[in-house]
Amino acid sequence: MESLSACPSCASKTLVPYLQAKDWLVTKETFTLVLCPACDLVFTNPRPDENQIGKYYQSEEYVSHTNKSAGLIGILYQQVRAHTLNKKLALITKLNNGEGTLLDVGCATGHFLEICKKAGWQVQGTEPDAGARQVAIQKGLPVAETIEELQTQGSFTVVTLWHVLEHMHTLRASLQKIAALLAPEGTLIIAVPNRRSADAMHYGADWAAYDVPRHLSHFSQAALSRLAAQEGLAVVGTRPMVFDAFYVAMLSEKNRGGSLLSALQQGVASNAKARNTGEYSSLMYILKKEKKV
Repeated sequence: MESLSACPSCASKTLVPYLQAKDWLVTKETFTLVLCPACDLVFTNPRPDENQIGKYYQSEEYVSHTNKSAGLIGILYQQVRAHTLNKKLALITKLNNGEGTLLDVGCATGHFLEICKKAGWQVQGTEPDAGARQVAIQKGLPVAETIEELQTQGSFTVVTLWHVLEHMHTLRASLQKIAALLAPEGTLIIAVPNRRSADAMHYGADWAAYDVPRHLSHFSQAALSRLAAQEGLAVVGTRPMVFDAFYVAMLSEKNRGGSLLSALQQGVASNAKARNTGEYSSLMYILKKEKKV
């Protein structure tokens, strides 16, 4: 384990205990989350280092790294994914006139890259998990292990991170490298869970989107905006991910031994509250490089 003495976003050394959460997926270990009052980031601390973290992904239930549909939740995830992939494609098409170069960071088995390639985008992916990366490569997709392998500075029209930033050990350094790959007028889209959502408040330490220790950082809208600004990126808009409220509620109820009906009720309640507050279970942030004066 590694312990951080300062916030990985703003480097403040004033850290306060936030809560303790359990790794429900693999080890059943308990991990501590701390809050940085200076920038509103919550992060897992201590945490597995980059050499240790791999074992915490070794589960057939970790659905983003597999094409299998194990269990009811896995089956529902696979069914909803087809719809959400089309929504994501529609978003980047609207923002960028439906053409250009796309980098999907943490592309897993390549579903998003595949649909974008078929729509005419020039695509590139990165994926650190060897098994998931191999599945994507077998589909004929160009996928590197890390962003460091890419020698295409400033060339991508769109860069996407679909529930990836929360997994990164080096927030500032990683975002800086990603920003360098983005074209001057390009668009960066980052999707992350929202710890200020109604479902996060309802489930507390049982909220499945804490997903410790795989999720290292736990964002609010303020925390994400402040992190981005430090790397010369501005949030120009957000979009809700309404299905996440139901998916996360189902996993959270599973953690509690609750029912599918309770999960559906909580998903509806969370989205209803978010229509007034903007605090959806997960949010897509649309970012642009700040123009230098």
